[in-house]
Amino acid sequence: MVPGEENQLVPKEIENAAEEPRVLCIIQDTTNSKTVNERITLNLPASTPLRRLFEDVANKVGYINGTFDLVWGNGINTADMAPLDHTSDKSLLDANFEPGKKNFLHLTDKDGEQPQILLEDSSAGDDSVHDKFIGPLPREGSVGSTSDYVSQSYSYSSILNKSETGYVGLVNQAMTCYLNSLLQTLFMTPEFRNALYKWEFEESEEDPVTSIPYQLQRLFVLLQTSKKRAIETTDVTRSFGWDSSEAWQQHDVQELCRVMFDALEQKWKQTEQADLINELYQGKLKDYVRCLECGYEGWRIDTYLDIPLVIRPYGSSQAFASVEEALHAFIQPEILDGPNQYFCERCKKKCDARKGLRFLHFPYLLTLQLKRFDFDYTTMHRIKLNDRMTFPEELDMSTFIDVEDEKSPQTESCTDSGAENEGSCHSDQMSNDFSNDDGVDEGICLENNSGTEKIPKPGLEKNSLIYELFSVMVHSGSAAGGHYYACIKSFSDEQWYSFNDQHVSRITQEDIKKTHGGSSGSRGYYSSAFASSTNAYMLIYRLKDPARNAKFLEVDEYPEHIKNLVQRERELEEQEKRQREIERNTCKMMDLEEVIPMDCCRLVKYDEFHDYLERSYEGEEDTPMGLLLGGVKSTYMFDLLLETRRPDQVFQSYKPGEVMVKVHVVDLKAESVAAPITVRAYLNQTVTEFKQLISKAIHLPAETMRIVLERCYNDLRLLTVPSKPLKAEGFFRSNKVFVESSETLDYQLAFTDSHLWKLLDRHANTIRLFVLLPEQSPGSYCKRTAYQKAGGDSGNVDDDCERVKGPAGSLKSVEAILEESTEKLKSLSLQQQQEGDNGDSSKSTETSDFENIESPLNERDSSASVGNRELEQHMQTSDPENFQSEERSDSDVNNDRSTSSVDSDILSSSHSSDTLCNADNAQIPLANGLDSHSITSSRRTKANEGKKETWDTAEEDSGTDSEYDESGKSRGEIQYMYFKAEPYAADEGSGEGHKWLMVHVDKRITLAAFKQHLEPFVGVLSSHFKVFRVYASNQEFESVRLNETLSSFSDDNKITIRLGRALKKGEYRVKVYQLLVNEQEPCKFLLDAVFAKGMTVRQSKEELIPQLREQCGLELSIDRFRLRKKTWKNPGTVFLDYHIYEEDINISSNWEVFLEVLDGVEKMKSMSQLAVLSRRWRPSEMKLDPFQEVVLESSSVDELREKLYEISGIPLEDIEFAKGRGTFPCDISVLDIHQDLDWNPRVSTLNVWPLYICDDGAVIFYRDRTEELMELTDEQRNELMKKESSRLQKTGHRVTYSPRKEKALKIYLDGAPNKDLTQD
Repeated sequence: MVPGEENQLVPKEIENAAEEPRVLCIIQDTTNSKTVNERITLNLPASTPLRRLFEDVANKVGYINGTFDLVWGNGINTADMAPLDHTSDKSLLDANFEPGKKNFLHLTDKDGEQPQILLEDSSAGDDSVHDKFIGPLPREGSVGSTSDYVSQSYSYSSILNKSETGYVGLVNQAMTCYLNSLLQTLFMTPEFRNALYKWEFEESEEDPVTSIPYQLQRLFVLLQTSKKRAIETTDVTRSFGWDSSEAWQQHDVQELCRVMFDALEQKWKQTEQADLINELYQGKLKDYVRCLECGYEGWRIDTYLDIPLVIRPYGSSQAFASVEEALHAFIQPEILDGPNQYFCERCKKKCDARKGLRFLHFPYLLTLQLKRFDFDYTTMHRIKLNDRMTFPEELDMSTFIDVEDEKSPQTESCTDSGAENEGSCHSDQMSNDFSNDDGVDEGICLENNSGTEKIPKPGLEKNSLIYELFSVMVHSGSAAGGHYYACIKSFSDEQWYSFNDQHVSRITQEDIKKTHGGSSGSRGYYSSAFASSTNAYMLIYRLKDPARNAKFLEVDEYPEHIKNLVQRERELEEQEKRQREIERNTCKMMDLEEVIPMDCCRLVKYDEFHDYLERSYEGEEDTPMGLLLGGVKSTYMFDLLLETRRPDQVFQSYKPGEVMVKVHVVDLKAESVAAPITVRAYLNQTVTEFKQLISKAIHLPAETMRIVLERCYNDLRLLTVPSKPLKAEGFFRSNKVFVESSETLDYQLAFTDSHLWKLLDRHANTIRLFVLLPEQSPGSYCKRTAYQKAGGDSGNVDDDCERVKGPAGSLKSVEAILEESTEKLKSLSLQQQQEGDNGDSSKSTETSDFENIESPLNERDSSASVGNRELEQHMQTSDPENFQSEERSDSDVNNDRSTSSVDSDILSSSHSSDTLCNADNAQIPLANGLDSHSITSSRRTKANEGKKETWDTAEEDSGTDSEYDESGKSRGEIQYMYFKAEPYAADEGSGEGHKWLMVHVDKRITLAAFKQHLEPFVGVLSSHFKVFRVYASNQEFESVRLNETLSSFSDDNKITIRLGRALKKGEYRVKVYQLLVNEQEPCKFLLDAVFAKGMTVRQSKEELIPQLREQCGLELSIDRFRLRKKTWKNPGTVFLDYHIYEEDINISSNWEVFLEVLDGVEKMKSMSQLAVLSRRWRPSEMKLDPFQEVVLESSSVDELREKLYEISGIPLEDIEFAKGRGTFPCDISVLDIHQDLDWNPRVSTLNVWPLYICDDGAVIFYRDRTEELMELTDEQRNELMKKESSRLQKTGHRVTYSPRKEKALKIYLDGAPNKDLTQD
């Protein structure tokens, strides 16, 4: 069906529109959850009346005008603003709309009822009626840019109404946009559609399900007659033999065109349409080679269905400017000379020759494929060329037909080879005879009839080969995937349309020009990378020939079988429509007789988004459901709930216009908030009337009642004006209020200072967490706290211990705490004095965790862990002020980079026992006594610059926070936050020894304060345990930012506590891996260590030695191993002993380093040196030698050759080398290494292309160029192939890039694919 003129929408132009200001209105539909995130935009003249605004909004969203309100949304309190008048003639300017600015409006319910949906008129016959549909309208505009791409998501209701263009779209099954584009192009080709209609399907001979022409016929009939917006293509793809998985395979549209045409030719054999494809789409060309000495020419005739045109010549950085230029290049001959000379049969020798193509016949429908997909041999990936290539609306092909070469001076007769499409002849004879080959009619391949009259080329009329463009298939995306759609010109009205899957829209010639591709300006070779990815991929032209140009068949011209098919399809569509109406008008009844008496249940209308019971249906038992539900629709924005009651209860009547209020009663004395009870009120009720209503429901006096409305999260509003209506106070469809009615004087305080506000604030911010304590927690921290307080702090011990509950929730007595603490601290003090006399001067070692802590005040020894050493240092310090000044010397800037390590810096505090039993007053600095400066400069950069630049980035990189502010006061004590913990019986299977706490805590508390509250239950200081948050699938991630609050946590989150020293400011947890260059698995995890900012590499090695001995069994001396950078599995920069972390080496949280054991003395002494890993390839033995490190003083290739000569003995002139590819160890099969690597690059330095070796750790393969490759038998090759495959699979280096395997596009003529067990 071709759209008529009456269906075209012509926008009305407003006079002097340029002078009149316009108002941009952005409307948000807040009436239901499905539309709350959508925005409707209207750009209206300022003189537009308000009633017109309401009409436009109603048309956009599909609501009945007058059933919704529009209120301001520009950050204004909507509760205090009256809705706009939908009947007013006041202009937008007079209604306080601001021209040139965004005016935000909210679409809300009217009088508490949802807007009514504009019903579809299903009985109308005019197609224009079906243009209206509910939901957001598809964007219809330029198709030339990716921003205009229309989403592929659609709803069933959106495809029920035909597009305003009169054309029907095709539903995208998943990734079948390429198929939709081709089908729409064939449908819009009159000659193809008419010929397809003339073919008659014989059901007795073939199954209609597997008949491709029949399913195409059905599809075309539906595209022409259906009243839907879009139709499915599943029947067509089923006839191809495709299953549902094929819908998820995107293919090339040109490949589909060829495969489909081949399938149609097979299906149309022995029918009138047998030669249809050839008649319409097939052309002929001659592939020739002509000797330049004697003029002898060999040739072959080829046929084509499309002409592939390259976008950019091979090796060129400049693309062809136009299709005409690409066509000239297509037929431009090349000269065969030098080693490519052609053997001339006449000359009996190799001669220079000219090889090329000549067009002999052009088809009636000319298809040009723009080859935008190419292969980049640098990256070894497919790429898309987005360069600009113009194409004309009319293309003159007469200049490309049978281009003659330069004449040879010889004049000999043609010698026929005897083959039908092959031969050899003199150039003169060929020009006169062969150009008039069979089937030639003015250069158009019309029919294959050898008896037709020959018309010589000189007689061709100049205008006989003018083609007009009518289809542009556009690809948007990259070589990895994208989206196809078609821009097609209708031959009925000469109007261009965009067929974008289910969306069809009008476009202009300017939109077609936007598909030329390219970008502004010139960017050289990579210009296409910056161009628009939306461009033309396939062009189809039709010959302008009035004698042949067909028109679409009219209805009365249809063959009888097509008329019958149209009738059947209409009946099926009407039947489907009636069935849909029946289903939409039918309510499924539930049989509840045996479950509950019918008088004890009823249906109520429920809005899930607002959690609101809208109404009940008393007295309307006999009303049709269609009327009760506001009309019959495919979807509703509300639900029906079945409400039940006991026989002794009475149903409450829910009336339209009422609002639901959940009332929480607050008890100030008990500091509790009760569960809600529900009451219903009207928006026009006053606050006084509302208090009386609540008083009846909860039996509290209305005189002393205070009501607090929670409008949104933590937005509390005290209702203080008795005469103010609820709507003006901000009540909506569903509300939550808190009610308090006590005799206290709390009401005399300002609301934000009152006990009521604080209680509600705490209630809104309190969350429940489940905390898993570590096994065998060492004891109660309250013991140490109590002893400290008794020993000299003036604080109240009872107050401190009053908050601490034991495992059973009972309070420990102060006397019991003191008794336990005294004995513990006596023994500790005695031991400390003894060790102080011995004067331990040895350097203690560090470990990141200690799992078996009996108490935070452990016994000490000379080989104590870092946790014990820190405790020892803390025990020796008694001057808190000195400690605080030391704290302040470090940076206080917060860090966000830490992800896997706890950071804590509790060196002293007013409540810590670490300062009780001091041996002296010595001040303990940070780890290694180093400062807080950091240099962010690589070793290679520093070697070149020869100088240091310093700036303070300590805290930015450390990822640690202090638990104390600058005054020395604990951050957790600055503001009291609610915390309550009690034992919790967890599910079975949590393991013996594990204890759970159920913690109610204010989520505004910091992690530092939260840890301090947990100290009594864990039994150690907060600096000696870590907090892990448990996510889905039991994944645990450590929470490390002590200054952050628990705001990201939510109710019922789980937390795991693990023992271990938390990091201090400037420290990092580092994972140490051993580098084993010649092992099958070169990367082996050793241990976790702690490195500090300002620490030298040698100091970190010293602290690693005892840990390596104890945990890994490695006995190493400090000069026999090195540390180096680790990037994934690749070894990098070698760290020299004098390098300083954060100055010379950038370090971050969860950092990883390689530890490499040396065979001899460290050769790396300077940052200017370069360490590469070399490996010799022996072609004669088909094997690789082990890695050997080569240390270079510079990046010179000559020095590299000299070093390789020293270790291999290969003469300098015979050394060839290549850089390894991929991840270390750059494994490659010995069957491929000899030819696959880029051997012997022509460079003088290593730090230039194609090597780019600028850092340590690069892999260099080298070989002797005089060494011959081993000759392998087939058996040896197969055996070696198996061996190599097994080796590479074990090392995991077999595949470094594995793109999704593309599935071949096939159409199965029997309707089902044959299972090929040999294919994946």
